[in-house]
Amino acid sequence: MPTKPTSRTTPETPAAKRPRGFAAMDAATQRRIASEGGRASHLSGRGHRFTSEEARAAGRKGGQASRTRGPQANSAE
Repeated sequence: MPTKPTSRTTPETPAAKRPRGFAAMDAATQRRIASEGGRASHLSGRGHRFTSEEARAAGRKGGQASRTRGPQANSAE
């Protein structure tokens, strides 16, 4: 009767995962690569910068949303 092949790790001792990609890089390298991507998006015309009016509107919208949600909103009625 053939037996099942056993795995190399047992359930009691799971193999530790090593970070890959961005997670394996130091913070300075991550920031440098991310900023290159941001610059490239703005140069290609796909990046967006808020005007002060747009930023104000977004801030108002966020403030309104935070007041209408959450457990306190239901108990106050």
